[in-house]
Amino acid sequence: MRPLRWRGDVDGCLELLDQTRLPNEVAWIECGDVATLHEAIRSLRVRGAPAIGCAAAYGVVVAAKEIAARRVADWFGELCKACDHLAAARPTAVNLFWALRRMRHCAESVCAEPLDAARACLLREAHAIRDEDAAMCRAIGRHGAALIPPGGGVLTHCNAGALATSEYGTALAMMYTAHERGTKFRVFVDETRPLLQGARLTAWELMQAGIDVTLICDNMAAQVMREGRVSIVVTGADRIAANGDTANKIGTYGVAVLAKAHGIPFYVAAPSSTFDLTISNGASIPIEQRGAAEVCEGFERRTAPVGVECYNPAFDVTPAGLIAGIVTELGVIRPVDRETIHKVIGAALDPVQGGYGG
Repeated sequence: MRPLRWRGDVDGCLELLDQTRLPNEVAWIECGDVATLHEAIRSLRVRGAPAIGCAAAYGVVVAAKEIAARRVADWFGELCKACDHLAAARPTAVNLFWALRRMRHCAESVCAEPLDAARACLLREAHAIRDEDAAMCRAIGRHGAALIPPGGGVLTHCNAGALATSEYGTALAMMYTAHERGTKFRVFVDETRPLLQGARLTAWELMQAGIDVTLICDNMAAQVMREGRVSIVVTGADRIAANGDTANKIGTYGVAVLAKAHGIPFYVAAPSSTFDLTISNGASIPIEQRGAAEVCEGFERRTAPVGVECYNPAFDVTPAGLIAGIVTELGVIRPVDRETIHKVIGAALDPVQGGYGG
């Protein structure tokens, strides 16, 4: 399953699986201009840190196409403006900024070339970002599959599957690989309020793969753990600080606290591109604030009094001390601390990551 695809050559366009319509409708939207892609990222038509990064990379190719059509002389300057606009779509997921930095670096390396040649280079780079992400997800699955206990129960929060990446997923990659190896287990999926990414997306994905899945409300996690149904918790991540503090969908921190209280290991699965070693700890991770309508008018139905104030942070931060390990394409990081992360991840991160701070 791939939630995004590029159709055609440099004059082609980006197509996104509209995740706001799942699971009831499978529909693709065409992003032929930067404004449409910015809206798609902002409105969660494409979501999940790696998928956002891949979409943004192709967005730079779309921007170059727009610039070519306008016959702008300073194409590099205009391209940088487009990168800035895409970077403003969402503040927390670091893969967005990572991919835009990489695309901008690619453009800078060919800025003296004619725009047509530069466009071809940009498309190759976007394809590379997508393909590398897919390979990293597969590697995360291989490294993490052994953590899935035969006959056990896995709890996951939000969606960290194929829909959140270029394909296959991060947290769900571990489950897919274990399933492909013949391991029998059950997955408990938190519905993930307020937008129900667990109920709408993760449950749908796992059912498509033939994996045993049970949907629960967010506030049922403690009871399910207390009943002994959960052996391990695995989630994805949107940004990981240098010390291992991890930002993920709102509610993840609470699940980690519950796992600690019940003696259940809590793991995070994420590629190296999700690490932000420029941020010392989780206190510096920007937390996206979203509109009140998602809480009180979810899915176009009013569920709260008119005029009530709503607080709607899209993410929270799980302290490194609650995380048993971080599963990456390079292996499992444990213990989760600054020294181990730097040893495993530091050398792998590309030097072009400087620039956008998120």
